[in-house]
Amino acid sequence: MPQRSIQNVIAGKQVVTASQEMTVTEAAQVMSNAKIGAILVVEKGTLVGIFTERDALTRVLAKGLDPAVTSLAKVMTAKPMTASPTLPLGHALHMMYDGGFRHVPVVDQGRPIGVVSARDALGDEQCNFERELLQREDINEIL
Repeated sequence: MPQRSIQNVIAGKQVVTASQEMTVTEAAQVMSNAKIGAILVVEKGTLVGIFTERDALTRVLAKGLDPAVTSLAKVMTAKPMTASPTLPLGHALHMMYDGGFRHVPVVDQGRPIGVVSARDALGDEQCNFERELLQREDINEIL
């Protein structure tokens, strides 16, 4: 299981945030320029939501909404699950697997300090994680 702390994984990465009033088009431009798949939505410095590339596809484009006028408040995931920076990356990976999502906001006392994604587990850690998931499924079948 990936044992690196989330804090180590997000070290040196810029926290990219948006307001609830930002349009989907504006958010997509920020995300594209930053080469990220998710943006944290904040209000008064506190995390209130997350907007991902998957949200743009399923909640905006597939629904026929106009991204130029649709605000993030209407299509973001409000009150997302979060992780503490002191936890191991494996904890966040389990959250993603169990919840069916690919990004977990990292917060410290309600303040966003980063995002971990499934991509952060590429390499040896991903192989170990997949092996552990298979073992977990085998155990569940036995029980």
